[in-house]
Amino acid sequence: MQPDILDIVKLAQCGNQEALSDVVGHVQDQVYRLAMRMLVNPDDAGEATQEILILVVTKLSTFEGRSQFSTWVYKVAVNYLLSAKRSLERNRGLNFDVFQADLEDGLLVDPTPAADDLVLLNELRIACTSALLLCLPAEQRMAYILGDVFELEHNEAAEALDISRENYRKRLSRARKQVVSFTGKVCGLANSAAKCSCPKRLPKAKELGRVNEEHLAYAVDDAPAYKTVQQDVEKLVDDLKVLKLQRATAHYQCPQKLVKRVEAALYG
Repeated sequence: MQPDILDIVKLAQCGNQEALSDVVGHVQDQVYRLAMRMLVNPDDAGEATQEILILVVTKLSTFEGRSQFSTWVYKVAVNYLLSAKRSLERNRGLNFDVFQADLEDGLLVDPTPAADDLVLLNELRIACTSALLLCLPAEQRMAYILGDVFELEHNEAAEALDISRENYRKRLSRARKQVVSFTGKVCGLANSAAKCSCPKRLPKAKELGRVNEEHLAYAVDDAPAYKTVQQDVEKLVDDLKVLKLQRATAHYQCPQKLVKRVEAALYG
């Protein structure tokens, strides 16, 4: 029987190096996935993940077991990500109007995607649905990710954000309304009458370097296939279409090169 994570944490708090390594291994994917959804850019997410994992280790002695360990890790990560100005400032000025204008610029009127474009269509789909969250203020974005994307219970998400449950629900509601409204109006997967669609957008996205078949950043691992998501979304009502699109990403795993950097930073 595998030891409980709380037992491993207690050993790590007592200075057991093997247990400390196990703790980092236990939470690294959780942290990286949150950083990816919050920051979108893989390089930014990798840098943030390294810093957060170091914080988890240095703050581990403060964990008293009053909440789930995963909730405590989320709280450490949230505090960092909401104050990571270097990463967050990269998208200053981005809003839904600007994003819509960008998406609708240079659309191909009558696209005929090649069979091998399906992977790039999926890359574009995930990149776009992830990037649109950058139009939200950081606090609302985090509430939306924790609540509607990661499906945390309201109590757990509110604790991670260090706000009351009522304030969390208000923050989530405001974010959800904006995401649902924008997606239903602009996204061709959610609304067949929308001006933009992934096939129409793909040629321009390739020209701009937004997608690169030699380096996939989002359509990786266990990310649902484009056609699968397209077929699934067609069966859903409007609000559920948005949730399906936002959740239909890979369960990002912390890259091994990043794991090695963290290990070097922690253990020398």
